[in-house]
Amino acid sequence: MSLKPGSYYFCACGRSANLPFCNGTHQGSGVGPFAVEITEPQTVAICACRHSASRPFCDGTHKSLTTE
Repeated sequence: MSLKPGSYYFCACGRSANLPFCNGTHQGSGVGPFAVEITEPQTVAICACRHSASRPFCDGTHKSLTTE
């Protein structure tokens, strides 16, 4: 996704109706959003598997996950 400079909050709980962005539905879950400050326009890949070491950004970990 292409992001302009600014502050972004990415959902970490999976409850947001506005994924990948946080909409506040995490309240009371004990999980908070990932706060990211973007300083220059850039294109990023957002992690959807929830296993990336660099969340909220994708690091390719999903390629090594197996399903049981």
